Amino acid sequence: MHSQILCSGTAAAVAARRMRNVLGAVLGRDGWMWRSHEVKLLNTSSGDTVKIGEISYKLKTPRNPELVPVKHISDSLPQTVVQHLRWIMQKDLLGQDVFLIGPPGPLRRSIAMQYLELTKREVEYVALSRDTTETDLKQRREIRSGTAFYIDQCAVRAATQGRVLVLEGLEKAERNVLPVLNNLLENREMQLEDGRFLMSYQRYDQLLQEHTKEELDSWKIVRVSEDFRVIALGLPVPKYKGNPLDPPLRSRFQARDVYYLPFKDQLELLYTVGPNIAAERVSQLLSLATTLCSQESSNLGLPDFPVDNLLPALHVLNALPMLSSQQLIQRLYPYNSILGKDGRTAVEGVLSRFELLDGRRKIAPSAILSVSRTKDLEGHADVALLVADKDVTFQVPAGVKELQPPNSSPTFISTPSHSQLMAEMMQSHMVKDICLIGAKGCGKSVIAREFAEMLGYSIEPVMLYQDMTARDLLQQRCTLPNGDTAWRPSPLVTAAIEGKLLVLDGIHRVNLGTLAVLSRLLHDRELDLYDGTRLLRWDRYQTLKEQLQFTDQQLQERSIFPIHPSFRVLALAEPPIVGASTNSSRGQQWLGPELLTMFLYHTVSPMARAEEMKLIQGLTPHVPKEAAEQLLHLTHSLRKTNDATAQSLASSLSTRQLLRICRRLSQYPEESIAHAVNKACLSRFLPSLARASLDKSLANCSIQDTPDPAEHTRDFSCSVKDGVLTIGSASAPVYDADDKMKVPDVLFYDNLQHMMVMEDMLKDFLLGEHLLLVGNQGVGKNKIVDRFLHLLNRPREYLQLHRDTTVQTLTLQPSVRDGIIMYEDSPLVKAVKLGHILVIDEADKAPTNVTCILKTLVESGEMILADGRRIISDRREAEGRPNTIVMHPDFRMLVLANRPGFPFLGNDFFGALGDIFSCHAVDNPKPQAELAMLKQYGPNVPDATLQKLVAAFGELRSMADQGTITYPYSTREVVNIVKHLQKFPDEGLANVVRNVFDFDSYNKDMREVLIEALHKHGIPIGAKPSSVKLAKELPLPEVKMTGYWTVNQGGNARRKLLCPSETRPIDIKGPVFLRVQSYPCNRQESRALSFSEEKAHWQIPMNEVNIICDVTTKDDVVYVATCNPVSLYSMKERGETIQCMELYDVFPRTISGVWQPFVTIAPLGSPLDGQVVLHEEQSNTVLHLDMVTGAVRRLMLSPDTDPPSATRASSWWSSKEPQGGHKMCHDFAHKNWLLFYKEDGNQLEVLDVLEGRVHSISLPINLKSVFLVAEDRWLLLESNTNKKFLLTKPMHMNAEDSGVCQLHSVSEDSVSTGHGASSAEVAVPQMLSCEQLPNENLSAALDQNIVSPNRILADTGSFARVVVGFPDLVSPNEVYSFKRPVDLSVMKSAETGAHMFLRGGLRSGAAKQENCVSLLSANQVVRALPPSKVPLKEVYPKDVTPPMTAAYLEVTDLNSKKVKYIPVPRSMTVSPYTSWLSKVSESDVLIAALGSGGVVTVDMGGYVRLWETGLDTLQRSLMEWRNMIGTEDGRPIQITIQRDSGLDVSAPKHGKFDPKNAPHVGGNQWAGGTGGRDTAGLGGKGGPYRLDAGHKVYQVSQAEKDAVPEEVRRAAREMGEKAFKERLKEIDMSEYDAATYERFSNAVRRQVQSLRIILDSLQAKGKERQWLKNQALGELDDAKIIDGLTGEKAIYKRRGELDPELGSPQQKPKRLRVLADVSGSMYRFNGVDGRLERSMEAVCMVMEALESYEHKFKYDIIGHSGDGYDIELVRADKVPKNNKQRLKVLKTMHAHSQFCMSGDYTLEGTEASIRELAREEADEHFVVVLSDANLERYGIRPERFAQALTSDPQVNAFAIFIGSLGDQAERLQKTLPAGRSFVAMDTKQIPQILQQIFTSTMLASV
Repeated sequence: MHSQILCSGTAAAVAARRMRNVLGAVLGRDGWMWRSHEVKLLNTSSGDTVKIGEISYKLKTPRNPELVPVKHISDSLPQTVVQHLRWIMQKDLLGQDVFLIGPPGPLRRSIAMQYLELTKREVEYVALSRDTTETDLKQRREIRSGTAFYIDQCAVRAATQGRVLVLEGLEKAERNVLPVLNNLLENREMQLEDGRFLMSYQRYDQLLQEHTKEELDSWKIVRVSEDFRVIALGLPVPKYKGNPLDPPLRSRFQARDVYYLPFKDQLELLYTVGPNIAAERVSQLLSLATTLCSQESSNLGLPDFPVDNLLPALHVLNALPMLSSQQLIQRLYPYNSILGKDGRTAVEGVLSRFELLDGRRKIAPSAILSVSRTKDLEGHADVALLVADKDVTFQVPAGVKELQPPNSSPTFISTPSHSQLMAEMMQSHMVKDICLIGAKGCGKSVIAREFAEMLGYSIEPVMLYQDMTARDLLQQRCTLPNGDTAWRPSPLVTAAIEGKLLVLDGIHRVNLGTLAVLSRLLHDRELDLYDGTRLLRWDRYQTLKEQLQFTDQQLQERSIFPIHPSFRVLALAEPPIVGASTNSSRGQQWLGPELLTMFLYHTVSPMARAEEMKLIQGLTPHVPKEAAEQLLHLTHSLRKTNDATAQSLASSLSTRQLLRICRRLSQYPEESIAHAVNKACLSRFLPSLARASLDKSLANCSIQDTPDPAEHTRDFSCSVKDGVLTIGSASAPVYDADDKMKVPDVLFYDNLQHMMVMEDMLKDFLLGEHLLLVGNQGVGKNKIVDRFLHLLNRPREYLQLHRDTTVQTLTLQPSVRDGIIMYEDSPLVKAVKLGHILVIDEADKAPTNVTCILKTLVESGEMILADGRRIISDRREAEGRPNTIVMHPDFRMLVLANRPGFPFLGNDFFGALGDIFSCHAVDNPKPQAELAMLKQYGPNVPDATLQKLVAAFGELRSMADQGTITYPYSTREVVNIVKHLQKFPDEGLANVVRNVFDFDSYNKDMREVLIEALHKHGIPIGAKPSSVKLAKELPLPEVKMTGYWTVNQGGNARRKLLCPSETRPIDIKGPVFLRVQSYPCNRQESRALSFSEEKAHWQIPMNEVNIICDVTTKDDVVYVATCNPVSLYSMKERGETIQCMELYDVFPRTISGVWQPFVTIAPLGSPLDGQVVLHEEQSNTVLHLDMVTGAVRRLMLSPDTDPPSATRASSWWSSKEPQGGHKMCHDFAHKNWLLFYKEDGNQLEVLDVLEGRVHSISLPINLKSVFLVAEDRWLLLESNTNKKFLLTKPMHMNAEDSGVCQLHSVSEDSVSTGHGASSAEVAVPQMLSCEQLPNENLSAALDQNIVSPNRILADTGSFARVVVGFPDLVSPNEVYSFKRPVDLSVMKSAETGAHMFLRGGLRSGAAKQENCVSLLSANQVVRALPPSKVPLKEVYPKDVTPPMTAAYLEVTDLNSKKVKYIPVPRSMTVSPYTSWLSKVSESDVLIAALGSGGVVTVDMGGYVRLWETGLDTLQRSLMEWRNMIGTEDGRPIQITIQRDSGLDVSAPKHGKFDPKNAPHVGGNQWAGGTGGRDTAGLGGKGGPYRLDAGHKVYQVSQAEKDAVPEEVRRAAREMGEKAFKERLKEIDMSEYDAATYERFSNAVRRQVQSLRIILDSLQAKGKERQWLKNQALGELDDAKIIDGLTGEKAIYKRRGELDPELGSPQQKPKRLRVLADVSGSMYRFNGVDGRLERSMEAVCMVMEALESYEHKFKYDIIGHSGDGYDIELVRADKVPKNNKQRLKVLKTMHAHSQFCMSGDYTLEGTEASIRELAREEADEHFVVVLSDANLERYGIRPERFAQALTSDPQVNAFAIFIGSLGDQAERLQKTLPAGRSFVAMDTKQIPQILQQIFTSTMLASV
């Protein structure tokens, strides 16, 4: 752009050159071509004549001389103006009406006024606006003493009195208003409302010759004066905004183009103004202005330069010649704010062309030194400025109050940039009105107030809002006490008369057509009001007074008032949005050419960090310094970026918010900054991208949200003691309310989270803040507020806002009583008066332009009401002023709103007004809090049910946050469910939840998501009571006594051996700290659709090659160890997360085939909870792990035996005979001691973990295995003979008295022989319990009443054995057995089918895990068996094929004497190391006991399943499950009406006996029927007993009745298939193709659906209708109620679609480009993680979601690969319309990546796309890059890519990396800008991420 302007030949350059030529001509010689005219005033006897050139006009004496303009003619008229005046005079003499057309500015008006002053004509002036109606032009009714009169308005007055009607701003009036004047303009005729008829003077004079004047008067005919003319002033439309002229109207005017004065005339004018300025500088400024007004510059989209403002600017320059020209131009033409990048470059090009870029040098620093009253000039002040080290003094207007010296106010902290701004404002104030532009919350209002104080002004704040009409600005109608209508001047008018400083807050909001009413006030200081009052500039008023010799009194009677000379306007506005269309949600480009002429502009630049710091410390002295520094660091880092997301976050952290945060921190210094920032940005409800961006910025600024350690322990109770309310740590005095009635009282159950919100609210409330609570529906906002006010005992007023809320309804309700308008105070006004709390509910439903009037109320404590009263916060100011309401000091506002965005689609209340309130996000309570609250709502509802509800709803809410579902389910819904269950406990949960979810029952995708979520948490929606699938029970064999065990205690030395023991401390190596990773645990309840023994299941996050080798439990924690690589997982039974510790570094030698470690786990007990000992069996490594801190210590048991070194290992491993491994017994790990031994060894090592000692016990025998039957008695098995020994040891081994262990041999005798059992009978226990069965279980098992110590034992030959009396009794212990028909060890493991493949043939040796546990309290033994060892024929019927299972759980129940086999489902994946697997366990699962009645299994694929086996617990669970489904017994529901009299049920009887025994149903007669009453039978009511006569009671289940007949279903199916085939034929697609496409389409169906829902609702919102005012029918418009009294018609409003403003730019579609990666690597790794397919799904999603939204979204899809970066897949102008075309795109992607060259063009593709898109016209631009680029491999620095993503602020670029690169993806994300880059570690996330990008950015502002 820059280069273009400077190279000659372009538009701007031509214009500039032309200027040079013109300049040369002007300064060189006086070569003007046309003749010069002069204006002469000739006095002759016949009257005065005005002569312009050769044309003369005869003057008449005006009847109302005060209406003739004065002091408009300057002494020397430029020739151009004279030309214009001559032309107007010609038209005037012809009797024609004229239209002066030209660019914005006061020139046209001043020419018209000069002409009228010359010809001494009276003027009627009307500024048209969009609110002008025909009554404003013709006649208006007013009521005088009860009667309505017509009052003539300007057009009629002008016509009858012979005045000139000046209409300004024709392009502002609505289209059909001005045709009212058509006939008046053409024929000078007009029919009036009151029956009179205006008639042209020729026709009237003719009639007058035939009739008398009285006759004409009686016919109501009025003469139009021959002097009546119309001068219209307007802008050319289309170049400027506005309505084009109506052709019939246009044809009635003569037009004259009044362009800016020619260069020479302007130059002369400027020279006279600025004598102190170098001539060259003046001409440079003018050249610039002229260039920027040229046609060429407007082609570039640059607004016109306000040439007329050069005059005042030169005044400033004249007083301060050292100012830089560029600074001055910035005030006239703030191009940095109003133009985009191109425009700025263009303007700077022109500036440098005319050598005006002097601002590159240091801006002249300036500051105000002093302000003092001027001695000789009233109403002025001398201001001394220090500019560039010089003192300059000049005069400026000043107010009437006392002047404040600069920097004297305690609430205003001056900073260098602000004092500079003030000094610059002073300079502008000397000549013209000022407009301050600055972002919200940057201190505009404060600066304005300080400015006013300095100059002694009183401020008149006027808050502008969008619907404001010209009437609201100038005058409103009112009624007087006697019922007469009158006009009440607005604050603006009183400010003008009294000489105040008028602050117009928010001119960016108000419509341009409304503001135009003020242009005459701003330019000329003149104003005409509706009731005919005229306000004149002070000097003109004085001249008028002198000329006419009138007193003030006389002029006031003629309603002419002076405007006070000190009156000034100061406008405040937010920066214009560059390039926004008019109704764009982001704001608008409000600063156009017209507004540029009205003000001088000053920008409030954002403060530097040091300044803001000074400000914060000045205003909140006690704030902790480092906290403030961190805050500012964050804010400034956000403000600096050019990322739109960061900018919007920064706007929530305006200076105003920062001060609020600091006030809070200075009061509560211990609070976390992160909490305050999150609150201010309302981060809970930000779109996910913005939230990520904020979190990242917080982390970068090292602001961490440190969770308060005392958070959970802190007591959040609330109490009221001695009149003081305490919530948590905040306390406040309870209010003493006068109005007890209005204090809310509400049913509220305290819960932690709401208490925390209330504590937070109370802290802010005490700081004097107004509060805003934002949250989803149903989270308890109203409850919290009501409870809060109840506790504080504050009365409240309540206002509910809605779509039709207007500014009037917010403040006053007008009503008519006896013809007088009375205003009822709204709750808002009442609350202000009485000091109540105003609760505003649903604030987001009202238009933001309405709610923004709350801003002045909150900010300055002022507000003007519709009836003229004014709310004032300062008591002193209110004294002596009529009509004021003093704001009560206790008044506060609590505003409630839903969160912005989808699905509420309210107005963004938070965005508009968030920073004037203290914001609190209210969320659903956390699970614990919610559970506690629900318990109070439903005390009788079972806890399990409540927990399931809380968990399910928690999941649904997080889905809503991620955007998977659209409706945010809230606490309100759960509470309703619980209330229902509390009242009707028999109804099943599954039925009751449908009360909430039936809303979604017709949306298939939504329904699937919901059912999935509910099932996951075990809410059996859709289950039938009959679907109970418990395993089949088989009978156990009889229990037999099979022998005795005798512990030999005799004196025989052989039988009783002493074993020496020694004690030594252990060596500890370490600790090493390893990372404890947590993964989310996706726990699924298993009992969703049917009831079985399985309770729940989840998957451990491990990779495929890993092997699970041990599982154990402690309390409710499950520990799982794996051994390839060695790692340990721990998880709670109901936990959310799985903790994982990888011990790869500790066991580095896991190399396949060399060393296969095998690990067992022992969780320790108190005080070492959460710590685990890990034992590796081959190297005998013992590790002690702390799962919390990640500390790993190695315990060296034997100092001498080092683990075998690597060289020995290979030989040791390859020796053929299997080595004995080391074993660990951990039955007493909870007592913190463990026992280690080596197979075939003769030593026991007892490790005491707490004391850190090892006791070594030497044995005389070689061990096979050890069973700890009690803490001091261990059963040992000798290795070859399987002989048993019992070792007894002293309870406490101390080093001093090393107690001796005794070894007793145990002899086994069978029943028959009495002793010396045959060796075949010797049982080798697989499991021996370490505690005894409870007595009742023992009795039940043996069918005899018995109390005795006992142990339960399991071996291969029996289901279970009970050894009674062992190990405590000395007498022979009886052994009772439940023998198996076949010994397990004899059965072959069938190596058939799947198992053969999975197992790799041979089993090597016995498996290491026995997989057998005893559940003593449930009286059960559970073991896991491979399917080959299960009697499947008995379990399954003949015709059923057994399912594929990993194993069966054999549950032997000794109470019911039954055994059952529960199938464990196959694992999804199995490690390829099959031979290693078979060494671990015989079946595919490992098992451990969990709790009292259940076990946990882990299969080889890492699937954890919880089983419930105990009969009692199973029965209880089944009851609960049935209750959850509800008791739907299928019986028809009867409606009974109970009458007290009458025989309902007669006395019960048996009934007659039917010999045929036919079935009877109902009838009160036969016995043995079903469903009747009184007689004996089944299923009826009132009979004496049930009697079954052998008939099957067929209860038809409700579900079957509701089912659809099969043939109907079949017909529907066929119909669907037929339609599908037809459609395929239509688009010529084969069924195979259709199936292929379905595969991609179905994968993203949910995302597409939810995106389309959002698109639809946003489109609907965009089409929402608006109120159209001034209608002749509709609803009564309150604002027009007085007009209604007077009888006007157009006083209604109705909803209608608002036509876009003419001249406003068309709304353009949003532009999206998807840059998909189709490189070779995508195809290559597709097999690994499906990345190509996922990308194809993502592309499919884009195509489907945007189908038929092409007008809103213009998209194309481009591929990039080694072949290049612009492979066209979808063109923007040719998007695929049907599935076939979409499939073609997907196929192209696939084929390309298969055959393309290798290489990577991600970076180039991104840059090229961003460049290309930036050139296109669009509302917003988006680029989404999909790539699997390994950037580092291609040597691309991530910073470089980050730069590419943010290279153009217009284009929002996002990158999705398909990460398969370890942590590189995460590193990448750290360097890339937050919210712009995503790493999809799992390719399934790609479509989700894309959906997220869509919803949080593109759809944020459709």
